[in-house]
Amino acid sequence: MIKKDDKKIIPVPPEKRTQNYWGLLNEIIDPEVGIGIVDLGLIYDVEITNGRAVITMTLTSMGCPVGPSIITQVEYVTKRIPGIKDAAINLIWEPAWKPDRINPDIRSMLDI
Repeated sequence: MIKKDDKKIIPVPPEKRTQNYWGLLNEIIDPEVGIGIVDLGLIYDVEITNGRAVITMTLTSMGCPVGPSIITQVEYVTKRIPGIKDAAINLIWEPAWKPDRINPDIRSMLDI
């Protein structure tokens, strides 16, 4: 994990998630809810510089029992992106995850 500077973290809006890595990361399914982690709203940002990817993300809760597994999968998938040699996870708790971060189309199917 790395620490970001003091700028406020604002998740990348869905309409700006045009790079293919967003789709790759969304193939990681949260086993508790059966939703891809991008659609679930866990991935806030992806920064790639000089072959190094920094993924800023959160979990649904600090005590998420599958959190370590999800983080391991994010590292693995990120390293499969062409040109990426290293991946770092910036796990944050602010802003906290809330159900309103779920993709609205999926959220409506879940009746949340």
